[in-house]
Amino acid sequence: MALFPLFLKLTGRKVLVVGGGPVALGKVAALRDAGAEISVVAPEVDPALAALADGGKISLARRSFTAADLGGAWFVVAAATPDVNRGVAAAAESQRLFVLAVDDPSAASAYGAGALRRGGVTVAVSTDGRAPALAGLLREGLEAVLPDDLETWTAEAERQRAEWRAASVPMPERRPLLLQALNRLYASYDEKTKNGKVPR
Repeated sequence: MALFPLFLKLTGRKVLVVGGGPVALGKVAALRDAGAEISVVAPEVDPALAALADGGKISLARRSFTAADLGGAWFVVAAATPDVNRGVAAAAESQRLFVLAVDDPSAASAYGAGALRRGGVTVAVSTDGRAPALAGLLREGLEAVLPDDLETWTAEAERQRAEWRAASVPMPERRPLLLQALNRLYASYDEKTKNGKVPR
């Protein structure tokens, strides 16, 4: 069954992370960047993760998971042993919470992705939990082919969108118009480069 791709707005929302090892550390760092309010529950905690929690923005409970830990959570990351992950998933299912079970697809109701962020654009690649390493390789391939000045594309697309909305341009017409605008942008860039004037 195909998965439904989605980006979550987690700013100010509680996310529970069960597990305290290096994998949990990576997820906590990404969740922190997304503005989530993070609660970590684990009997043992990686020193680097403990250091993050010392900043005061991440709550840390050095003990085993209990179903009560799910209270107030919007999303759950299970980054512990398979047995613990399955227990977390079962408890979360009863409360209709999605669980990202790291490297444990049988316990997951949500799957992570190889993500690339550049210039206001996020590209995520998933293999439906079947081959995370392949998703990572595909992300690296995309990183190599996407332009370094993607921020310029984003700014131009944002400007065009404002004009389209003001003029009530129908959705089906917008993508060809954006392609034309980006082509004009690069034609201008090429002309200035030939004249020895590289645009800022």
